[in-house]
Amino acid sequence: MRLLFILDPLPSIKTYKDSSYAMMVEAARRGHEIHFTPQEGLMWKDGKVLAEHCRLHLIDPEKRLGNPEIHDEHWYRLDLPPRATALADFDAVLMRKDPPFDGEYLTSTWLLDHAVRQGARVFNDPRALRDHNEKFTIAQFAQFAAPTLVTRLAPQLQAFIDAHGDVVLKPLEGMGGSQVFRVTDRDPNRNVIIETLTAHGERTIMAQRYLPEIRDGDKRVLLIDGKPVPYALARIPKAGESRGNLAAGGTGVARPLTARDREIAERLGPELARRGLLLVGLDVIGDHLTEVNVTSPTCFQEIAQQTGFDVAGMFIDALEDALER
Repeated sequence: MRLLFILDPLPSIKTYKDSSYAMMVEAARRGHEIHFTPQEGLMWKDGKVLAEHCRLHLIDPEKRLGNPEIHDEHWYRLDLPPRATALADFDAVLMRKDPPFDGEYLTSTWLLDHAVRQGARVFNDPRALRDHNEKFTIAQFAQFAAPTLVTRLAPQLQAFIDAHGDVVLKPLEGMGGSQVFRVTDRDPNRNVIIETLTAHGERTIMAQRYLPEIRDGDKRVLLIDGKPVPYALARIPKAGESRGNLAAGGTGVARPLTARDREIAERLGPELARRGLLLVGLDVIGDHLTEVNVTSPTCFQEIAQQTGFDVAGMFIDALEDALER
C-alpha cells in the first residue's frame, strides 16, 4: 500500500517517542510505501486535491524506537524532488498534524473533505476532526465528565469558581497543557487569569472542577477502531505541578485499564469509530472523562516500551482492515 502521512516538519519529530514514527516503522516493516507531505503541501489544483509529497525512507528504525540516545535529525531520507499527486491515488492518507486547531488546520480539513469526495481514504475522517473539539466533545458524554462550564462570560466563570472552590481553566483549542490554570476561590489572581484566558470576554474557555485524582495520573486511554488498547498511560505531574501532560514535565507510567476506564472506552469506542475516528485518545482523571483527543493522539511508544503491547501493530492492523471494508 501507498500511505501518505501529513506531519509536522520532519526534523521536529522525536523518533524515540513519537507515535506517528511508530506507525511508519510498523507500516514499512509490512512492506507499505511511506510518503510525506507537510500541511502546506495540500492544494486544490485542476479540479483535484493534491499533495506535494516525497517518498520517505526510514534510517535505522530498529535502533531509534524508544532510544533517546541516538535521537537526531538524520532518521529519514526523501526521494527528491517533491511531486504532486492526487490524494485519491494513495491507499490511505493519515492526518497526523499536531494541534493547534487553527485557521490553517480548518482549511486542511476542507481540502481533505473534498479529497474524500474524490475517493481518498483519510484517517481520521476530516469531517469528524472538525466536529469533535478535543475539549468540548465531553459534552456529548456528560455522564462521564466532571462538573464543567464552557463560556466567555466572566461572572459565570467567577460563580463556577465560587461554587466549586478549586477549578481548572483552559482554552478550547490548546494542547500539551498550554495555558491551563488551576484557580481557587481564594486566588488573588483569579480575575486576571479569567481576563487573560478569555481575552477580556472575546474567547470562550472551559472550566472544570479540579480533580485531586490527578496526583495518580492523567490517563491516556487509546481507542483503535473503537476498541481500547488494554493499557493506559498515566501521566503523573511533577512535584508542585497540577498538569500531568508529558509536554509539561509529567512522567508516563503504563497501567492496565481500570474497570471505569474500560466502561468509558467501551461506551464511547463504537460510536466514535462509527463517526470515522479510527484513532482516539481519551483523557481520564480518576473516574472522569476530561478530553477526547482526535487530531494526533500519542503514547504508542511509551505503552509499548513498558508493557510489550504492540500498539502500532494494532493500529496498522485496524488501518488495513478499514481499507478492505
